[in-house]
Amino acid sequence: MNIGESIYQAFDSVRTNKLRTFLTLLSISIGVFAIIGAGSLVDSINGSVFSEMEALGRNSFFIYRMPALEMGHNWRKYRKRKPITYSVLKELKKKMTLSEFVTAHGFSMANTIEYGENSTDPDVNLMGADENFFTAQNVAIYRGRPFTQEDIDYNRNFAVIGNDIVVKLFPNIDPLGKRIKIKNHSYTVIGVLEAKGAVMGESQDNRVIIPLTEFLKYYASMWEYDLFITIKAIDYETLNDAIDEAIGIMRSIRNLKPWQENDFEVETNESLTEQFASFTGFLSYFGAFSGIIALIAAGVGIMNIMLVSVKERTREIGIRKAVGAKRRWILTQFIIEAITLCQIGGFIGIIMGLIASAFFGSLMNIKLVLPYSWVIFSIIICTLLGLIFGSYPAWKAAKLDPIDALRYE
Repeated sequence: MNIGESIYQAFDSVRTNKLRTFLTLLSISIGVFAIIGAGSLVDSINGSVFSEMEALGRNSFFIYRMPALEMGHNWRKYRKRKPITYSVLKELKKKMTLSEFVTAHGFSMANTIEYGENSTDPDVNLMGADENFFTAQNVAIYRGRPFTQEDIDYNRNFAVIGNDIVVKLFPNIDPLGKRIKIKNHSYTVIGVLEAKGAVMGESQDNRVIIPLTEFLKYYASMWEYDLFITIKAIDYETLNDAIDEAIGIMRSIRNLKPWQENDFEVETNESLTEQFASFTGFLSYFGAFSGIIALIAAGVGIMNIMLVSVKERTREIGIRKAVGAKRRWILTQFIIEAITLCQIGGFIGIIMGLIASAFFGSLMNIKLVLPYSWVIFSIIICTLLGLIFGSYPAWKAAKLDPIDALRYE
């Protein structure tokens, strides 16, 4: 038995039965496309998010009013929690002993920023932050400077703006020292953020940051008066101790009894990335499930092609047996042909999936990650598909009587 000849025969089958083979290979390609496309896109999103979280530092943790990812029906319970206020931040800053710094930020969406006759669309994120925010969130200043503690303490009307704001309001002007207006309040631009582009389709440069005290005074509504606290432990070894200390201080501030559960959430970079990975994992599993269903349907087509091939080559099989070909050789030959056909469709599906994920990744501005595990999984599935659905036609070919096969017209 010649394996190369069997593979050549599979390609010859593609050439001689173009339409029938095309439809079957299309089904295989669609199935593999779903697997690779979903797997690659999810891996790329995870890689982008993980790199962002890693940039915040391993020894940082966060305190939120509600879970960062909430997919259940407990949102009413979380809504009833008391907001995390500026007084909570001050208490943490005063009492934390195992932290390098404690910082917080708040935000308000859908704001319009004005300068002279120019104005932005009403989609700017307005953030309130203190002097440690820029270090804690790995936010770099391209020009100018960030806030100082004096800016926060004295409620100075300063602002640090993102690149999108510069493009819209200051196309050919140096923005430093200029006064922008936000809801009838004026702020002097003291810094411009380094451009970061978009993550998952959302621009990170379409924002304005003002001192936290100023933000809470004018822009924090009842629903938005809720701070997001970041605490950086002295080092990674003291992270767990710092978390325990912060929880104890928060429970004391909230006047919680020993038997009462926390009415706030504490997250680390690792816990957030794990939660996000479990969430996006559903997307890849859904893609894999959809792809496998399509591949099973394609397997029926492979079986049909191979049965027709056996019938068309009955006389050839008779000649092979007459000159001494064994049953297992015939059996192996047709199974290899079926597997080869599946791998052709699988290869096309892999290419389609990578192209699609690269396209959507470019729209979301995330780096494409080649999903090696999903590629290997697809190759294995296609091999099993050819083995399973090619076995019956191969067995039927192997058990043909050589005399009857030679008489077949």
